[in-house]
Amino acid sequence: MPITLDAVAETSYASCGDLSLAYQVFGDGPVELVWAGSFASHVELYWTMPEFGSLMEKLGTFARILLFDKAGVGLSDPVPRVRTLDERAAEIEAVMDAAGFGKAALIGVSEGGPAAILFAATRPERTRALILTGTTSYSATQGWDDLECDPAELRARVVRELGEDYVPSLEWIARSQEFGRAIRSAWGSGAALKCVISSIRSMRQLGTLERMCASPAMARATAEAGFRIDVRPILPTITVPTLVLHARDDPGVPVQSGRYLADHIPGARLVELEGADHAPWFTEPDRVATEIEELLTGSHTAPAQSHRALRTVLFTDIVASTEHAAAMGDERWRAVLQRFGEITAELTERFGGTVVKSTGDGHLTTFDGPTQAIRCAEALRAGAETLGIEIRIGIHTGECELLDCDIGGLRYTSRRGSSGTQRRAISWSPARSVTWSSVPAPASRTVAAWSCAAFPALGNSWRSSVTARGPDRPRRNWCQCPPRPSLHDAPVGSRSGGDGEADTVDIARDGPVLRGHRSKIAELR
Repeated sequence: MPITLDAVAETSYASCGDLSLAYQVFGDGPVELVWAGSFASHVELYWTMPEFGSLMEKLGTFARILLFDKAGVGLSDPVPRVRTLDERAAEIEAVMDAAGFGKAALIGVSEGGPAAILFAATRPERTRALILTGTTSYSATQGWDDLECDPAELRARVVRELGEDYVPSLEWIARSQEFGRAIRSAWGSGAALKCVISSIRSMRQLGTLERMCASPAMARATAEAGFRIDVRPILPTITVPTLVLHARDDPGVPVQSGRYLADHIPGARLVELEGADHAPWFTEPDRVATEIEELLTGSHTAPAQSHRALRTVLFTDIVASTEHAAAMGDERWRAVLQRFGEITAELTERFGGTVVKSTGDGHLTTFDGPTQAIRCAEALRAGAETLGIEIRIGIHTGECELLDCDIGGLRYTSRRGSSGTQRRAISWSPARSVTWSSVPAPASRTVAAWSCAAFPALGNSWRSSVTARGPDRPRRNWCQCPPRPSLHDAPVGSRSGGDGEADTVDIARDGPVLRGHRSKIAELR
């Protein structure tokens, strides 16, 4: 579940000239670490993202962390113009002074990276180390006109400036232009952050984050200031230990920018992460924390003994949630979401499952086996209809890591975590459908047979086999169409004989109608 504001660090204010800067200090470690983030920053709203809180908790085991909103964004004072890099570096010093930090490590994130670079170069006596993640020393885009030009022309110009090794693909440049256009014309809708944060699916949540972090004018002005960023000349002057972390498929700043930093800062070490999100808390956060800990302490805490188990994970998604919210208004829509959350909790408990967390417009739950999950899915679908909404449901059976309040490491899924599997499954599904997948793999050989055993209890409900490949193994999926009356005939089919090959099952196309789901679920029991 998202962390409530009661559980996060207290927000204080630091003076920087005539401005007040919002900041928080938390963590129990001996090392001082300053988080210099991007303009999409809000020191309190960030904590509503459980992934952010989880990364901060890991960093807090070995560091005292100073998190702040730069001038003009989040909870800090507004400014009439975007600040220069010198002024941004002065803001870092101001919050360090207010928090009592002496010599700290800096982590420059995204657009906050150049200010951290300048601080490390000009104030080495106050800089213990420099960590750069998802950032750059130079902007390939030099003005709004570049957002409309031919990507090939823009790429050719940057190749002349930086060399072929440090320039992204045409496809990446085209996506970057889309991001810039969204900042210029659609800030506040969620469209801009959607371009760079794929792990948050809710446009409503992304729109809220944009509006709370910066006004449209400040977002545009910050982008314009970014066009002029060029700290390449000072990279060779950095003398502190430097770690560069960059996702290989970062949609916000290309990995080539991280490689340039590592090649031009003396002694810098580059770690390329697996992932396609710009925010570091969505991209191998455990490795991010480990690499930072090793840089700052010379060692890292041994990971807790993981507890892996075979689980069936159920993920729900409300169809057309943005349209519903617009039609109903915020108050009515919040009431619907609250009631759907209550229905989810009640039905999940009834079928022996556990609600792991809310995703804003859906929920992630786990069950010991697929039978309970599929039964719960049918009941959830019927329960949603009583609220006037439709849902898609993804179900995946496989090994996962059981964490304190979450799950992770679901085998043979996207590297961004377990929820990627459900999202991929749901992407195939029409409204009111249920998509199920599993992986017959050496680590869980019984999954296929165990999952198929669920079907006789449920009747002739599943149609069409779909094969999709994960990182290492194929997996098999069945999509349930909008139900029609039938509670007969278990599915029949053939099972593959070898590991790594997907099963193919031919399944009849009728399915049960669960109107008045309480009585039907009783029958299924």
